[in-house]
Parts: sequence; structure tokens; C-alpha cells
Amino acid sequence: MRAFYPGMMTESPEAASSTPSWAYTFGRIALGPIARAVYRPRVEGKELIPADGPVIFASNHLSFIDSIAIPIAAAPRAVHFLAKSEYFTGTGIKGWFSRTFFTAVGAMPVDRGAGQAAMEALDQQKRILESGAAVALHPEGTRSRDGRLYKGRTGVAYLALETGAPVVPIGLIGTDKVMPVGQKLPSLRQRVDVKFGAPLDLSHHGPAKSGRARRAATDEIMSAIHALSGQELAGTYNEPPAQGAVEKIKQVLPHERK
Repeated sequence: MRAFYPGMMTESPEAASSTPSWAYTFGRIALGPIARAVYRPRVEGKELIPADGPVIFASNHLSFIDSIAIPIAAAPRAVHFLAKSEYFTGTGIKGWFSRTFFTAVGAMPVDRGAGQAAMEALDQQKRILESGAAVALHPEGTRSRDGRLYKGRTGVAYLALETGAPVVPIGLIGTDKVMPVGQKLPSLRQRVDVKFGAPLDLSHHGPAKSGRARRAATDEIMSAIHALSGQELAGTYNEPPAQGAVEKIKQVLPHERK
């Protein structure tokens, strides 16, 4: 699942509750065994996952299937993540299947955006955590196309500092081989490694309103992810592919990134 910069999320009944929806429960029961049988995931550190209470899962991002691998590996802990709203708004049989599938794996619809829209997305995730549920996020913002680990954006740290929720770092290995960027169907030959790290209490960095605290907390999260994934560090932010000439020009101009 491609991760997006926080955008405005639509409200869903199950999104604001720590109780999994029937679709999520059914999907986990139906899809979990199939996925485990096909991909034979090697899961490490599962015992480190808090059994209850708010949790933020923060992982590297290599493939479309990352946000599907995490809920399957974290079971029986229910996990919510963001998915683009188009997956939930289709019509006909295809639209129904897409909507049902993504709901079943714990996805919540989000429209990409910035500014106020981004804050509304963070507020929605905050409400989910305050209900005692778990969310999964990719601090890099978008999938790595070269396999390197990019600098983390501070949204995850903001949520952790604002809510007090622990952050469980995750290192995903092999998901890019199962389903590389641009490939429409997953390979059936590759295995996936999902490594959970010890929960991080980031409160010592300071309040969420402090930019310095958010940056330091984000760097601690990314360091933990790096220790689990073993990826080469890119040392810069991962920019999504530019769409059109104007966006391409913007990406080469000097500008500040938070």
C-alpha cells in the first residue's frame, strides 16, 4: 500500500473505535492463513507488541503490500492504516470488491492534501489512538524506489508525543521483491521478513508543539527502523515522482522540508 502525506480522511464507524469491524475480522480470518501459506513470512519480535492500548506501528516502506503484511503479522492485534480514497469510492462489482478488501485489511480512506487537510488527518488518527486502537504509518511518506531508507517526516512523532502512544518500529524485508513498484501482481516465490522492535517511549524529547522534539523523536524512530531493516541510508527525504513540468521544477529548487 502506498503511503501518503497526511490528508483529509473520511469518517468511518470502525475508524474511531478500538473494536475491529466485522469486515476486518472476517478479512483477517480469511486472508491471514492464505497470505501466511503463500509467503511464509518470518516474523520476529511479535511478543514485543502491546496487547492493548494505543500503539503506533512505524515501518519502512518498500512495496504496495507493506500495509497488508503488517496487520497480518501483528494479528491478533487489529491495525488501521491509510489508503487512498479511490479504493473506497468505486462503483459496480469492482468497486464493491475494492472497498470490501481494503476495509477487511484495516484500511481507512484518505484524500491527499496539505495544510489544513493534513492536520485533519492527524486529528483523525489521534482520535483512533485515543480510542485505544493501533495505527500503522510509514514515516518516509512514500515507497522507496531504490531500496534505501529515507529520512522520516515528523507526523508519526507528532502523534506519539501528542497522545503518549508508544511507537513500535518495524523492519520489512523482501516486500519489494514480492511486489516491486510498478508490478500489478505479487510474486509467489519470495518470502517476507517482518521484524518488530521494542516499543519506544518518546516523551523524553519534549512536547508535540516543539519542532525540535518532533525532529529528534522522528530520528529515533528511523534509527530503530534502520536497525531492524538493515537498509542503506539515503540521508534525504523521499519525494514522490513529480507529475508535470511544474512539479519537476519545484523538486530541483532549494526548499525547506520538515
